[in-house]
Amino acid sequence: MASDISTQQPEAEAGVWVTGPDGELIPDYESTFPEINEGQVVHGTVVRVDKDEVLVDIGYKSEGVIPTAELSIRRSVNPADEVAVGEEIDALVLTKEDTEGRLILSKKRARFELAWKRIEAAAESGEPVEGRVIEVVKGGLILDLGVRGFLPASLVDIRRVQDLDEFLGQTLACKVIELNRSRNNVVLSRRAVLEDERKEMRQAILDRLNPGDVVEGQISNIVDFGAFVDLDGMDGLIHISELSWSHVNHPSEVLEIGQTVRVKVLDIDRERQRISLGLKQTQSDPWQQVLESHGEGDVVEGKVTKVVTFGAFVEILPGVEGLVHISELAQHHVENPREVVSQGQDVKVLILEVDADRRRLSLSMKRVEGGQPGAGGTDSDGDEGSQLTPNLGLSEEVFAEGAPAPSASGDGEQEADVEPAAEAESQRIDSEA
Repeated sequence: MASDISTQQPEAEAGVWVTGPDGELIPDYESTFPEINEGQVVHGTVVRVDKDEVLVDIGYKSEGVIPTAELSIRRSVNPADEVAVGEEIDALVLTKEDTEGRLILSKKRARFELAWKRIEAAAESGEPVEGRVIEVVKGGLILDLGVRGFLPASLVDIRRVQDLDEFLGQTLACKVIELNRSRNNVVLSRRAVLEDERKEMRQAILDRLNPGDVVEGQISNIVDFGAFVDLDGMDGLIHISELSWSHVNHPSEVLEIGQTVRVKVLDIDRERQRISLGLKQTQSDPWQQVLESHGEGDVVEGKVTKVVTFGAFVEILPGVEGLVHISELAQHHVENPREVVSQGQDVKVLILEVDADRRRLSLSMKRVEGGQPGAGGTDSDGDEGSQLTPNLGLSEEVFAEGAPAPSASGDGEQEADVEPAAEAESQRIDSEA
């Protein structure tokens, strides 16, 4: 008895067999490939690098193609500088199949998406992000964070940076201070990172220093009102009035950025973390020389430094000026000091009074011209040196440090206060003569 032998056909099974166009079952090769969608970030290995594109194996039925323009946010890149054969990278699917049936990928857009997530998380937490400086532009630097981040020049360092080109190619850690996804705008601050690192250093410096200490530092910045000194991690301020014993019009006259200086700690505000410094306190005080070598009645040589309506200022030692009041300029009545003296003129003066406490000198020219005794301190009538000093009626404003000098035709209050006293004194002296 013959038995029928029938061939049993395999049944279609998802993931193993599929029905072909003629109804036959064929292996389901498609199911072995990963499912991908446009906009998805995939992981793959670089298998070839050409001058205009890069091929990447992502485990799909065909290799993905990354055009050169999609490799980096930098412009005009060489593919060989960006990737190497065998390197594993992330890429974003731009097109599953273009007109030529190719899978088009983008490395820079994958970095962009991943970078935005990282940047947003860093902005929220306050943690720094790292990026390489790829461009120097007007006003700052461009960092490659996966997106283009802008680092303003003022936030590159704690101190002003003169040459931004030195940072090109460096990897910098910065904090995100501004973020706008819709405009692809990321603003960074490296200074914030550096300041955080120096907080502990600043506290250590504040704990170590005391008023009266003399320390070394570097001039980090110069401004109109003074200069800042870097004390190895914290800046202190030298006010313009503490730069020199002589008058300083601008700090740049005596200091330059980067200069090493010895300064004295004048005051410390620990709560506000501010240090006040003095430069002139580390230099010899010219007033000490005045007190040691000169006295009332001495005749000395000097140079006219400033002519004002109420007299002239004469420098008798570097950094030491005294006032020759208008009534002490000449034996005759003087309407305008410029009739008698001019700035830069060398003159001889007699010291009428030395006020050590207020650091004031009262001088006279006419008593030298009139043959008044000098070192003896006695006038022609035999009276002692006290007779040498007239009552000029000068206010504190006359000697005020840094006070602007009134012009010859000025109508300021200072002139109004001084001129009547000068006129009265002049008339008194003339009548006595």
